[in-house]
Amino acid sequence: MFILCGTIGAVIISIIEMIAFCRNRKALNYLHTVIKNIFLINLISLAILKYVFKYAHFINTDKYQTESFVKFFFLSLIVGAALLLIHAFVNRYLTFEEETASKKPGAIFMKVLSAVFCILGCAAFFGSIYAKGSYGDVAPDELFITLFSPTAGTDPGVYTEIIEGPVFQTMLVSAIIFIFIFSNFKITYHTMDNVEKTVFNDLWHRITSLVLSFAMLAGGIAYGVTRLELVKVFRAYAMHSDIIEENYVNPKTAEIIFPERKRNLIHIYLESMENSYLSKDLGGYMEQNLMPELTKLSYEGITFSNNDTKFGEPLEAPGTTWSVASMVNMTTGLPMKVPTKPNAYGSKDNFLPGAYTMGDILKAQGYNQTVMFGADANFGGLSYYYQSHGDYKIMDYNYAKRNGLIPQDYKVWWGYEDDKLYEYAKNELTRLSETGKPFNLTMETADTHRPGGYLSKNAPTPYSDHYANAIAYSTSETVKFVRWIQKQPFYENTTIVLIGDHLSMDTDFFKNFDSDYLRIQYNLILNPAPDVANVNKKISC
Repeated sequence: MFILCGTIGAVIISIIEMIAFCRNRKALNYLHTVIKNIFLINLISLAILKYVFKYAHFINTDKYQTESFVKFFFLSLIVGAALLLIHAFVNRYLTFEEETASKKPGAIFMKVLSAVFCILGCAAFFGSIYAKGSYGDVAPDELFITLFSPTAGTDPGVYTEIIEGPVFQTMLVSAIIFIFIFSNFKITYHTMDNVEKTVFNDLWHRITSLVLSFAMLAGGIAYGVTRLELVKVFRAYAMHSDIIEENYVNPKTAEIIFPERKRNLIHIYLESMENSYLSKDLGGYMEQNLMPELTKLSYEGITFSNNDTKFGEPLEAPGTTWSVASMVNMTTGLPMKVPTKPNAYGSKDNFLPGAYTMGDILKAQGYNQTVMFGADANFGGLSYYYQSHGDYKIMDYNYAKRNGLIPQDYKVWWGYEDDKLYEYAKNELTRLSETGKPFNLTMETADTHRPGGYLSKNAPTPYSDHYANAIAYSTSETVKFVRWIQKQPFYENTTIVLIGDHLSMDTDFFKNFDSDYLRIQYNLILNPAPDVANVNKKISC
């Protein structure tokens, strides 16, 4: 059936060729033209079908629908038209000739506008591919919030990826198209009677350039809107929801009663930590459990689950699916909403100024509070968040340099590695415990961040996959840190919360996962207050 559709297309192309470019009007030449086109057009079209569009068969076509054959017919027409143009230029039925381009402002403006449309279209297309390919099912609101928030402290590898990826691709394709847009030529048709007719002049050149570049822009935007689900962003602005008004309890006005002896809190955000790293018998997706130490630790505490197994999790909600949003959600009960103006989350006293957070609550109760990052806390505006909501002591990459913990020129991964983070956290916990006041230490790991994670020089490599080794080592070091805490005198009155901040965005590691498999974040609470109402080992929700 494919060959029949291709043959029909080839016959149509042959008729056009015989009318326009056949100077020797004999039946034998006509027959030669038809046979040549049927063979070449079908051969090339079938090759494209098999190797580009990955169709399994073109002889056994029982499983294909009518739509597939229609598409192949149009493909054969496109292939035939390309071959026809090549034939026409090679045999000089059509010729390129130099033409003086118009210097009028309107003509120049059309070319410049075409170039701008081209660049924007390419940027939208390749940028969307990069965002989806590098970050997987990234939330569209995350993209916009990141654009409108401070990017200081970003891992340099991210910039390298962007420059070598969508920026370079945009420049390359745009440069090739610019050759067409800014060239000066006309196309002349030489008739059977050797009469020359201009069929493509400077005006048509400019019109064609503008139409094609506008089509590229429209196509790039449409692709991005679909690929990145940007309709959701529009709905975030255009659609009103009462969910917060109807369900949110304002902690500023709610009655919160603290005991006379206040408990300490250690809140550890584990970068991209999810339960899919477990072995399949535990509900994960791995043949071998990548985090056995963390698994063992989990049976000593409380986990929240969306199912009847030990390792479940409350499902991710919109506005909580990346690091900054996860921290905001965990400490406010609110989602990160798309900003309505630049720097909406990136200036002093302007990071959710109306929210009353866990940091605010604990500050009012006299807690000493510290937040620790191996990265620059200015990334995403987190420094503003923790300063304005709880007056935390911020120990980040910049703090480590200022206080001589690392050399001024030290830079590993996003700042400094988790091995150092845990050592610095031990010292800070010791200091906090000696102040005589209740304390809250919050910290976030980074070694399991995409792409591929950072593998410490101290890490063993039992797995062939780099990211798997990074996960295994990171989780084992987390457990070592927790075991150290459990040996300290302050642990008896301290609760530890371990939470995967969000699902991993490392698309390569998950490319072969079953699409029906539900990936969920890791969570664990250790040593809750002894008078907590529900002390079961698993709390369904």
